[in-house]
Amino acid sequence: MGIEIDLNIPLLIPSCGLIYLVSKKGQLMKISRRTFCNYAAAAMASTLYLRSDKVTAQHRTIMKPKRLQPGMTVGLVSPASNAPENEDISSSLDFVRSLGFMVKAAPNLFSRNQYLAGTDRQRAQDLNSFFADPEIDGIFCTRGGYGAPRILPYLDYESIAANPKVFMGYSDITALLNAIQVKTGLVTYHGPMAFENFTDYTYEQFQRVIQNPGDLAQIGSPPEFELGPGRVERENRLTTISSGVAEGRLVGGNLSLLVTLLGTEYEPDFKGSILFLEDVYEPPYSIDRMLTHLWLAGKLEQVSGIAFGKFTNASYGSNTFSVEEVIRSRCGNLGVPVLKGLMIGHTEDQTVVPIGIPARLDADQGQLSLLEKSVN
Repeated sequence: MGIEIDLNIPLLIPSCGLIYLVSKKGQLMKISRRTFCNYAAAAMASTLYLRSDKVTAQHRTIMKPKRLQPGMTVGLVSPASNAPENEDISSSLDFVRSLGFMVKAAPNLFSRNQYLAGTDRQRAQDLNSFFADPEIDGIFCTRGGYGAPRILPYLDYESIAANPKVFMGYSDITALLNAIQVKTGLVTYHGPMAFENFTDYTYEQFQRVIQNPGDLAQIGSPPEFELGPGRVERENRLTTISSGVAEGRLVGGNLSLLVTLLGTEYEPDFKGSILFLEDVYEPPYSIDRMLTHLWLAGKLEQVSGIAFGKFTNASYGSNTFSVEEVIRSRCGNLGVPVLKGLMIGHTEDQTVVPIGIPARLDADQGQLSLLEKSVN
């Protein structure tokens, strides 16, 4: 019986019950079963080590898009739900132009399929085609809503990795931001969408992160408030849940969507990260349930720190904990810095958070700072 292989690996020949080692030179050497087992274990361990090392290397590689500048072209997509009226979409196109960009509408931008902006395949194809289009420099979303997780299996991650560009959105878009970052290493941006006008604060934060970034850029701190007799800041206050300073890669977004990704191939790596979370229209018990889910899954004990953004319109009934009480209960004893109240999420004044970029969280000073620029 003649069998040729290129590697020095043990080979079992069932017909005669003997174990042979075939070398690269074609030499056939009979070995004992104990030697075979030892050799096979070593080979398997080596293979697993190499695979693990390769995956780790891919995960740790950060790929940055080029910064957006006036005159560049931004593609507009609706990867989840759509606006109720066509004029709302048209105003979103005008919004992109107002920032000094040229704009290109996705082929299915005006499509509707019940609560979705077209079929799953249509929405995925819009995103795939825009990443592959060399004339498009960045991609903005019209809005969130629901449906982004449905298109994750249909995205062309190899093409996305080969054509890095700014991709920004939040809320339901959290699923896309994290999946793309996990699969490609591309930095993605948790930030405002074209359906909403920028405030002066939002525009300044957008420029600070995506257009004219500086070293150690501080993001998410509340806008300045003009104090006076009988006037104090009430809405945008920072609360230190747990003291300390920590550094790590930024991971997170909308709490509901992040929990949805748990146990899937799109789940982000929480180890050593600065986790940021926000949500909207969720009562305290629901926030409690989702944070408990993260805790039971062992994710909260893996992070280096937690930065909570806004939990907008949290509905309070009778006999309930507050959002702050829930956060203290679930995250106050983790032994990591925890800060609440940053301008992240569903709020008029909103910052831009680059997912995948190293950051420093100082819970005592109420600061979240990027440790490097997020764009080239």
